[in-house]
Amino acid sequence: MNTFLEERKDLAAAYQWCERCGFHEGIDNHLSVMVSKSPPRFLINPRGRHWSRMTPDALLVIDEQGITVDGNGEALRTGPTIHVAIHQNHPNAKVVLHTHMPYATALTAIKGGELRQVHQNSARFLDECAYDRTFNGLAFDMNEGKRLAEAMGEKRVLFMAHHGVIVVGPNVAEALDDLYYLERACETQWLAASMQNEEVQEIPPEVARQTADQFRNRSASAKLHLEEIKRVLNLD
Repeated sequence: MNTFLEERKDLAAAYQWCERCGFHEGIDNHLSVMVSKSPPRFLINPRGRHWSRMTPDALLVIDEQGITVDGNGEALRTGPTIHVAIHQNHPNAKVVLHTHMPYATALTAIKGGELRQVHQNSARFLDECAYDRTFNGLAFDMNEGKRLAEAMGEKRVLFMAHHGVIVVGPNVAEALDDLYYLERACETQWLAASMQNEEVQEIPPEVARQTADQFRNRSASAKLHLEEIKRVLNLD
């Protein structure tokens, strides 16, 4: 259980912080880290454990079939089917975060819904969002995971129709930072759109591009963000 200790601490912090932010849904959804390519091994949450109670030693190590190779319990059925294919096909997906966080998920219920350039947080994701417009029910089949991986391509974010979002990154810090600011961007868009008799104003394209470029070097800030989260959670 002491294997991959730092990855366990980071991922446990991500689970607990997502719960505090209201990104969780019951005891469902999943966040994962690829800890080995050969053989394929992934850290993920055990079925039935609330995110507020996710600790480093509670996390499971599973193989590419979703079978537990280290830890107590089993993964949610939809965890491996969604995550494994993305880990193995996306060039930057060491970490895969899948949630049904409310504002981002609401966009997936709108016909043609997309993240618009209405705030500087939106610009972080300029040209980095993919949109899967097909919903095939619960993702119980590995082929569905492969389809989602294909739909995502090499983008950092996938909006899944009538479902939720996937955010990937090279480490927990960057992926969690993106997940947090994605929800804030979606929240701002929804709040702006809800104002009666007011027209939502988008950032001029050239300014959105400039802002996106300014966000490229966000890894140091993301690392500081996670370090502070771990201190708050006593996981440092």
